[in-house]
Amino acid sequence: MTRAFILSIALSITAHAAGLTFTAPAGWKTVPTSSSMRVAQYALPRAAGDAQDAELVVYYFGGQGGSLDANIERWVGQMQQPGGRPPGVVKRDSRTINGLKVTLVDLSGTYVAEMSPGSGQLHDNPGFRMRAGYIETAMGPYFIKLVGPSKTISAHDKQFETFLSSVKFAK
Repeated sequence: MTRAFILSIALSITAHAAGLTFTAPAGWKTVPTSSSMRVAQYALPRAAGDAQDAELVVYYFGGQGGSLDANIERWVGQMQQPGGRPPGVVKRDSRTINGLKVTLVDLSGTYVAEMSPGSGQLHDNPGFRMRAGYIETAMGPYFIKLVGPSKTISAHDKQFETFLSSVKFAK
């Protein structure tokens, strides 16, 4: 089966992405990936009053992608506080999930990441939250990034934890 076919399976079924397996919670909508580095992409329905859905992406760069610290620094740089300051509080959590070392960060503020690599165009989304993760595997790191309006992310916190608990390495 091709990766595209496997990733289009119903949300309640485990998906396989370059050796990583995971199960997306019911209600998360599979979205076609917008680049070859995105091995899975989901839209998480917006909370009442929010203008847009949240997005969760699983990335794999063929064993590349930089160190844990470099990625945390990049994620921190994608969220700003008023006046362009970096987030004052970076919640960091390290744990082992199904034998995999996973480090997570939780950031809030104005989301200012590039809209696409090298475009020079930046998001400007105040009131956003990012939950990002670095998953260490035998094939190199995988990355998870959940971004969206704070209220929407909070509404999906339990589902995100369920998603994380399903992550396994199949190779």
